[in-house]
Amino acid sequence: MGIKKVKPTTPGRRQATFDDFSDITEKKPFKNLTAARKQKAGRNAQGKITIRHRGGGAKRKFRIIDFKQDKFDIPAKVASIEYDPNRGARIALVFYNDGAKRYIIAPDGLKVGDNIMSSEKKIEIKVGNRMPLKYIPAGIEVFNVELKPGKGGQIARGAGNAIFVMGAEDPYAQIKLPSSEIRLVPNKCLATVGKASNPDKRLIKLGKAGRKRYLGFRPTVRGTAMNPVDHPHGGGEGNQSIGLKAPKTPWGKKALGVKTRKSKPSDKLIIKRRKSKKRG
Repeated sequence: MGIKKVKPTTPGRRQATFDDFSDITEKKPFKNLTAARKQKAGRNAQGKITIRHRGGGAKRKFRIIDFKQDKFDIPAKVASIEYDPNRGARIALVFYNDGAKRYIIAPDGLKVGDNIMSSEKKIEIKVGNRMPLKYIPAGIEVFNVELKPGKGGQIARGAGNAIFVMGAEDPYAQIKLPSSEIRLVPNKCLATVGKASNPDKRLIKLGKAGRKRYLGFRPTVRGTAMNPVDHPHGGGEGNQSIGLKAPKTPWGKKALGVKTRKSKPSDKLIIKRRKSKKRG
């Protein structure tokens, strides 16, 4: 992928950068692996808003992605690299030798015509190959990693994300996440060698509020711009500070630098917590 700039014909386009889609080989998705995607605008089954600032956006079709890649020891050939509007990384359409066709998250550097394989045994350490963590040497980058064997990849699926394997001993493998957290996962969990495609996505500047709306995001209003009845930061004449010891959410709970992870059984598997970014 490359980043392109355009003529600054408007203030929004002056700041904006765009994806040139040079790595895309097929424009239309494979029809049998798409599904309708209903826009829920951040609301649950009761119609209550559970995620704020969502709604609108361009209409999309959902691509059915195979996060498990559980067709073991059957070679697959990459037929196309495609754009997926529902994620930052590219997806690859792969044709298995037994006739099956599936979408997978494409690793960076994968090309049309390449052969990949998924196995529960030790196979070649090659970009796109998928195998248990216990067979992957220390220092190798992996992505789309399982947290429970057979559940399918759950971590490091975003554009450009990668996890470093630090070592493996029965029954766990030690990995370093993109957040700098170091944790243990069962060494039977599958991982794909390489890093997720489209690492340049982080360089794209939207340039104007309208492009954010195309993505399905609605405006976020500052608490200090509200009235006291609407937000703990509200009230005052003109540009007032929040007047509290610590920033708070609209519901009165502390907002920044506060750990939100509840006590979970997997806490004992975390060796080193991620670095928190405190502000204010």
